[in-house]
Amino acid sequence: MPKSDDKSEEAIKRLDQRLDAFAAGREQKNAYQDARSAGDGYRLLAELIGGVLGGLGLGWGFDQLVHTSPLGMIVGLLVGLATSVFVIVRQAGQMSAKASKEAGPAHSVPFDDDDDN
Repeated sequence: MPKSDDKSEEAIKRLDQRLDAFAAGREQKNAYQDARSAGDGYRLLAELIGGVLGGLGLGWGFDQLVHTSPLGMIVGLLVGLATSVFVIVRQAGQMSAKASKEAGPAHSVPFDDDDDN
């Protein structure tokens, strides 16, 4: 009888060790993903700010050359904003595709054909 209890105890200890190793690896992976996600967010924010400031700078320069005081800055602001939004949407789509590729296929959910009236 003590022999079977020893085998159960050993199996539980091995299982606990494997579970601890799995949890440690998962926490390390989650920390890496969080840092990468924050970096991606800052990159997108920099694209937005850079596009707006770049457009304002080009508009101001155009105003100084042609002497059309507010028109160049307004057009430059709009062009810079539109360009930066376009770039951000494209990069966000690429990031989303990469994340979904890394995560694998989504699990299907059973169809519920009951009406909830």
